[in-house]
Amino acid sequence: MSALSYNEIRARLARFAEKWADAADEDAEAKSFWDDIFTCYGTNRRQVARFEVPVGKLDGNKGFIDLLWKGKLIAEHKSRGRDLAAAKGQAEDYMARLKPAERPRFLVTCDFARFEVFDLHNGNEEKFALHELAAKAEVLGFLGGYEPKRPSDEAPVNIEAVERLGQLYDAMKAGGYPDHDLQSFLVRVLFCLFAEDTGVFEPEAFTGIIVDRTAEDRSDLGIKLAQVFETLDSEKSRRQRALDEVIAGLPYVNGSLFAGRLALAATDSKMRAALIACTEFDWSKISPAIFGSLFQGVMEPAERRAAGAHYTGEDNILKVIRPLFLDALRAEFAAIKAGPERGRSQKLEAFHDKLASLRFLDPACGCGNFLIVTHRELRRLEIALLKELHPVGQQVLDVAMLTKVSVAQCHGIEMDEFPAQIARVALWLMDHVMNVELGHTFGTAVLRLPLTQSAHITHGNALRVDWREIIPSAECSYVFGNPPFVGKKARTSEQQKDMDALWGKTKGTGVLDFVTCWFRLAAAYIQGTRISVAFVSTNSVSQGEQVNILWESLFADYGVKIQFAYRTFAWESEARGKANVHVVIVGFGLEEAPLKQIFDSSRDVRNPAMAVANNISPYLIEGNHATLDNRSTPISAVPEAKFGSMPNDGGHLLFTDAEKSAFLSAEPQSLPLFRAFLSAHEYLHGENRWCLWLQNVEPAVLRGCPKVMDRIKAVREYREASTREATRRLASTPGLFGEIRAPHSRFVLIPCHSSETRIYIPFSYFEPVYIPNNSCLFLEDASLYHFGVLSSAMHMSWMRQICGRLESRFRYSNKLVYNNFPWPAAGAQRSAGAMPAGRQVPPASSIPVETCAQAVIDARAQFPASTLADLYDPLCMPPALARAHAALDRAVERCYRPEPFASDRERVEFLFALYEELAAPQKQKPTSACPR
Repeated sequence: MSALSYNEIRARLARFAEKWADAADEDAEAKSFWDDIFTCYGTNRRQVARFEVPVGKLDGNKGFIDLLWKGKLIAEHKSRGRDLAAAKGQAEDYMARLKPAERPRFLVTCDFARFEVFDLHNGNEEKFALHELAAKAEVLGFLGGYEPKRPSDEAPVNIEAVERLGQLYDAMKAGGYPDHDLQSFLVRVLFCLFAEDTGVFEPEAFTGIIVDRTAEDRSDLGIKLAQVFETLDSEKSRRQRALDEVIAGLPYVNGSLFAGRLALAATDSKMRAALIACTEFDWSKISPAIFGSLFQGVMEPAERRAAGAHYTGEDNILKVIRPLFLDALRAEFAAIKAGPERGRSQKLEAFHDKLASLRFLDPACGCGNFLIVTHRELRRLEIALLKELHPVGQQVLDVAMLTKVSVAQCHGIEMDEFPAQIARVALWLMDHVMNVELGHTFGTAVLRLPLTQSAHITHGNALRVDWREIIPSAECSYVFGNPPFVGKKARTSEQQKDMDALWGKTKGTGVLDFVTCWFRLAAAYIQGTRISVAFVSTNSVSQGEQVNILWESLFADYGVKIQFAYRTFAWESEARGKANVHVVIVGFGLEEAPLKQIFDSSRDVRNPAMAVANNISPYLIEGNHATLDNRSTPISAVPEAKFGSMPNDGGHLLFTDAEKSAFLSAEPQSLPLFRAFLSAHEYLHGENRWCLWLQNVEPAVLRGCPKVMDRIKAVREYREASTREATRRLASTPGLFGEIRAPHSRFVLIPCHSSETRIYIPFSYFEPVYIPNNSCLFLEDASLYHFGVLSSAMHMSWMRQICGRLESRFRYSNKLVYNNFPWPAAGAQRSAGAMPAGRQVPPASSIPVETCAQAVIDARAQFPASTLADLYDPLCMPPALARAHAALDRAVERCYRPEPFASDRERVEFLFALYEELAAPQKQKPTSACPR
């Protein structure tokens, strides 16, 4: 058996799922199916497992186990669609007849399309479809020699813990205790609470001091706590002999946690009661990985009740560190274990040294979650390694002396002092948790006190600090983290200065998000090294106008290569009460990765699909490094997309229905001057808006409408008062819109902003009596073919990938999205022509785009009481409209190629390849492209 990395296993399983997607017959294909699965895990099935193993049944008859690996696996395979519950019962029947030593741990049932996996040791079970197999690789990891994936010991932030610590915080704050000292005070108290419940202190050591060594009138509580903190920072040889014997028995902690005196707390009975309530809670239930979230809940009383369900989940952290380094380390360890006995100990020792040599930098570490989880996973790997070197039962004099992985391998930079302090303490406490786990493994106690090593957490501005002073790049192994998500409008003046200092006067960088600063600094930091980097980022770095500006610089100036990526998914912020943001994860370095992975959770958030790519483009799809510029004209021969007219009028030329009605009641002769006005919001939500459209209106007509003249005067005054010179110049023509782009023929309206939840942006036809606002684009003389292609899944996939975002909403643009969109080849089937005699609807394979486009319009018309926002809500879309769009999607896809597309990513990759053909300046346009 040869151990493969999970990266390679997933790649093999993805290909396996495609190969066996249509398999159905058990007799004909089950054995080959299972042989292939074993091969995906690097295992020769014939060496470990047998098919058709005879066994007596409970009813006295003879049966045959479909697949048996003694002690490991029993599998029952059925034809597609058969009852898997019955298959499980059959396997359990067979297993009862096996000898105890032969009974396997895992029971698997399968019908080609579905897997059900049961761990008979711990009761866990997993059920998933064939197409999810790559994402579920660990579930069958035992086929490749991997230990079953251990359940996470991460508990949610406990509401009771937050409330108890929060009551202490409230009592101290109400008593006037200084804010800065209060934060440090709480960190020290939490350390003592956690240390007592996890064995760092003797049982009840801290609780006994609070309950038994302080007066009930609370008069000496503050003094006792000050003594505790000072004692924990003092070596035992330097402690006063007259010190309370219980306090004197506390260990020396060191590590600067208790260094420095805090303000002496003037305590009252409420504070003492709150602290005693904290000591009654079992703090060993709280993972140090979530201390940051816990403290945030404490500091924000209004959000405490939400803390039990809200925190930065480890799953998202693992999405960063697993493909960055953790999967490779696990695979390397598995390969050593599965290798030849000779020389294995030396290889394990070398691997141990490697683990201890790794250095990690999180340049936006916050409360240290990424570093904490990283340290925990390295310690777990180290414990497994020590078990191999020193099997349980073998005498080990001092297992603590064997450990090499240290929190000193973790480096971080944090802007705010309090989170930086939490990060240091949480890393110590996680180290202790892992010491406890190590001690349990070898049946001994492991305690690293006094602290001689600590994480290197720097309190400072990562955009101003030289990262090489934190850790020289030659010594660093990996850089990762979750830099701040701050858009242009939300930046503070100091953050803007940081941006300016970093990007300087580089053309176009004013549109970049704050997070891009970390990308640039990391790219500079890793020069001349083999460091790999992975950042969580707002998805603006992989779509919209920022892609070209950011990645052209990273590719050209720094030579980076994208090594893996998670496409857009929702990231739950650690900040209480804040909305989820849509993010990507981008891993990059200077070297080509041996296996480039793209993860996509669009179909299943919990189990992202993984694809192996030859190269990952800045849009996080398979493709080269080409990026899209803002193009002034369409790349294909299609109508121009124009922005609508911009009033720049202070609202004086615009009216709601009620305002228009009141205006006309007072001045009915102005009716001919009104035109329907289309803006994105009103269009989508079925609301009316109106404008005074005074272009080419005779002055005599205007003078005959005094209220209109009042409006014109108000516009002039508004423009004259503007601080913008361009607006002031418009005061000379106050009756006209600031920018006039009005259609002269029938047009298709494109709203520039639309909800990200919609599968399709709804476009519509209008007559030229309507005036589009500059929140929309319009296409004059657009045919049903144009309407159909734009309304299809092909164009929507392109739009979702390329467009910018306003918050999380789609921001459609003409220069980036529309003008760069590669349209189908010339000659694609557009219109119906003559229908075959006796047939009302042509067969699906020949329905042209225009026919399907009209069907979408007709389907909408069946629901006159519903707005477009109603019709295109994914939860409310009428089946008739959904079917019409599905037919249109198929018709448009056939204009590109005969085979259907399996996903948005596949559509976008195809369109990018076509775009590159059309855009290549040195090549003649292919004859199949749209004629220019």
